[in-house]
Amino acid sequence: MTMNPAVSKWNERFLESEDYIFGTEPNDFVARHRNRFQPGMKVLAVADGEGRNGVWIAEQGCEVWSVDGAPAASAKARRLAESRKVNMHILTQDMSQWDWDAQQFDAVVGIFFQFANPSLRAKLFDGMKRAVKPGGILMIEGYGMKQLEYKTGGPDIPEHLYTLPLMRESFGDMQIELLDEYDAEIHEGPRHQGMSALVDLIAIKTVT
Repeated sequence: MTMNPAVSKWNERFLESEDYIFGTEPNDFVARHRNRFQPGMKVLAVADGEGRNGVWIAEQGCEVWSVDGAPAASAKARRLAESRKVNMHILTQDMSQWDWDAQQFDAVVGIFFQFANPSLRAKLFDGMKRAVKPGGILMIEGYGMKQLEYKTGGPDIPEHLYTLPLMRESFGDMQIELLDEYDAEIHEGPRHQGMSALVDLIAIKTVT
């Protein structure tokens, strides 16, 4: 099957080194909200790359589906899970082709998946919401517009970045518990280093 150009580009990046280009430790935003992950929860890690977040969430006792379109990333995720002695479902699939309605999760987590243009991003956001169980949690972190100045990671395409109005509009049908825009130093492997403009979202799917 032919790989789409965006996935192919990322696959090549993951193949550049045996090392983990975003490190092996969890994203700070995910780790700060450790209390959100309880043993036994089913968690979908969207575009999980080399597995650093999925593995850490699995270490909290969750059943994790770690999904990424790049085969090289999935291979590294399997290696990391084995080294940390955790089991999780590691699937290689383009997120634009993911069946969001196949099952629902207690939590859906998406960290720095800003390969998506506005049209694809809208589809991913909608799918992620559908994949969350009523009462479940959605967690997203991405780069804000000021990242164009910092240039410490992420896309250099303004349309791929997040703003507070975008996130409010996209997730206004959920109960938004946290929506924050701030600058912080991050150190996540060689690809994410230095002062960064971040946007965080935590939202709960309302029970109807």
